[in-house]
Amino acid sequence: YGQRHVVEMQARLAVRDAVVAAFPQWAEKLGPDAVLDIRSFGAIAETALTSDKAITTSDKGVPSTFVPGRNLVFLVYAAALADLRGLDVLVGGMCETDFSGYPDCRRDTLDAMQSALNLGMDQRFSVETPLMHLTKAQTWELAKALGGEALVRIILEDSHTCYLGERAPHAWGKGCGHCPACELRAAGYEQWDAAGRPELSQ
Repeated sequence: YGQRHVVEMQARLAVRDAVVAAFPQWAEKLGPDAVLDIRSFGAIAETALTSDKAITTSDKGVPSTFVPGRNLVFLVYAAALADLRGLDVLVGGMCETDFSGYPDCRRDTLDAMQSALNLGMDQRFSVETPLMHLTKAQTWELAKALGGEALVRIILEDSHTCYLGERAPHAWGKGCGHCPACELRAAGYEQWDAAGRPELSQ
């Protein structure tokens, strides 16, 4: 979508390949790979994620890393692809429990988007957000419960969260260590690790 850092796309492939290798039983659920070019969207969103701007907070209290409408645009494209493939569930990693304050990560926003997609496409899509009400520590717990240490290692080694596009190693993964995304991830990992890396209760 015109983001500053190509590392996001590189990490996406690394995670996908590592998951398929470690969990071949999940490969079919992942389905065929697809990349859609929506760089024109990023061109109109002068934010800290799409242009060379500092990470600050706006007068509205929203971080400059907020790309207005990004998740809404993602869901429109995902719905069009789902329609082509005959699918009716769209899954997003949005979370409003301990997040950066993005308005398009809120569940009420996604409920409204689900209604709009269903009306506009005459469909019965369900927009599912399994991380919506989990803390970052609980998200680590979920990863451990789903895939054990193998999945935790993939997240630590291959996934990417840093707003500055850096890949310095840390106990919680790779990143600069001081941008808002790294701070949230580090705090969640440290809380989970300090608790003895428990798994979610069934």
